[in-house]
Amino acid sequence: MRFRKHPNHISIVLTQLYMTCSLFRLFISVQSRQLGIHDRLQWKIHKMIFAMQELPGEFTTFDFIPGIPAPFNFGLAILMNQKMLTLGEKIQTAPPLIPMLIEGQDFIDAQDELSVTDFMRKFGMPERINEEVFVAMAKALDFIDPDKLSMTVVLTAMNRFLNESNGLQMAFLDGNQPDRLCEPMKQHIEKGGGEIVMNAPVKEIVTNEDGTVNHLLMRSGEKIEADEYISAMPVDIVKRMIPKKWQQMPYFRQFDELEGIPVINLHMWFDRKLTAVDHLCFSRSPLLSVYADMSVTCKEYEDPDKSMLELVFAPCSPIAGGKVNWISKTDEQIIDATMGELSRLFPQDIANDERWPSTSKQGPNGQAKLEKYAVVKVPRSVYAAIPGRNKYRPSQTTPIPHFTMAGDWTSQKFLGSMEGAVLGGKLAAEAVSNRAIGNPDKPIKDIQQHIVDAAKEYESREPFGVKGEGAIAFGAGAQLKKDNEALLREVDAVQFA
Repeated sequence: MRFRKHPNHISIVLTQLYMTCSLFRLFISVQSRQLGIHDRLQWKIHKMIFAMQELPGEFTTFDFIPGIPAPFNFGLAILMNQKMLTLGEKIQTAPPLIPMLIEGQDFIDAQDELSVTDFMRKFGMPERINEEVFVAMAKALDFIDPDKLSMTVVLTAMNRFLNESNGLQMAFLDGNQPDRLCEPMKQHIEKGGGEIVMNAPVKEIVTNEDGTVNHLLMRSGEKIEADEYISAMPVDIVKRMIPKKWQQMPYFRQFDELEGIPVINLHMWFDRKLTAVDHLCFSRSPLLSVYADMSVTCKEYEDPDKSMLELVFAPCSPIAGGKVNWISKTDEQIIDATMGELSRLFPQDIANDERWPSTSKQGPNGQAKLEKYAVVKVPRSVYAAIPGRNKYRPSQTTPIPHFTMAGDWTSQKFLGSMEGAVLGGKLAAEAVSNRAIGNPDKPIKDIQQHIVDAAKEYESREPFGVKGEGAIAFGAGAQLKKDNEALLREVDAVQFA
């Protein structure tokens, strides 16, 4: 979902950024060529860039040398960096990762019960790697701190880096998604006989007596009947839509163990150029995750005189391990806190601006002032990958005939991400295609016994459904105004606790 405010485009969570893996790279490569938009992907140099907290205004990098295959390029990138970890710390970090290389996905999955910090202590990893690397990785991967994040998430990412030579290369779309990506996709679908229907929310999934789907009842009163139904709704929205006849099924009850995590995306326009690099940067800040200067990284935002930052503000609530519930704070409070962090990270750039009290200690060297900003709140984004959640992620096959589940939160090897969404959609499509050629459904993923037992006692009720209009109502993000804030307070009051 994207929100346009001409002439600037307001989006959620750096959606111009595409981080590659073998599947996702293949997807965007094939799809972009089919759509005729391959030249709209601005690939960046293969490296990771970190802001140096102890050396304000400076950066350090993990550089992946072209032509050196994985995992040697990853190991060499770490060894070549002299600013983040000592040689001894690097050596201590390696042994715990060896089982991952030998046992593969089985070892990765088995670590889901441990947080990142639990895993570190169990395997004797140096504490400083948490401060130097894992804090940045955790917040970039799931908007959450390492003491809350499942180690499976970090190992899944590291396994990619160690097995795919280009597993960390990133690309930015050269402009806004509606025009540069979504419109060509829409045209491609319509050319093949498909139809894109917007602003047509589902009111209810109507079932037959035996629990099979009879039709979808739209808010308009229209009834939609189909041969196959696929849900790609976020988990928090799906839970509101589960029909009464399905609610005692263990498959659907396991959804209660999953919930979306809050995150905030910031757009900040400055009156002059900041210190910038043409890449994504890991801030390693307590409040900020990753950011990019879009005036440098993205063609549409190019400006030789002024910077426009997109930043991920995380963790932003106690759910994610934060100390403050920033979702409940005003935009001005969030921007002031962010300006304070930017002042600390880049003291030579940010000016002392009386509008923002957190910049009051800035010296005379900083000159950049904020011209305008936008705060996009996503109260329920990707599912919270806290320890022990993987076993509750459902298979794409469901107990309901001709009803298939998609989404990045469904069971697949990637976390809640674009890669996960692509793979979850691919697996859902395979399930439907498999039925179409007359094959039996793939088995439903095993469900935990305590879920099976509790489901029998669950008291079914009429589904809550989705109230209201707009992105917040349907699990996406938006600039929080009085109307959608009132709606959020009604349907998700914990966000303001």
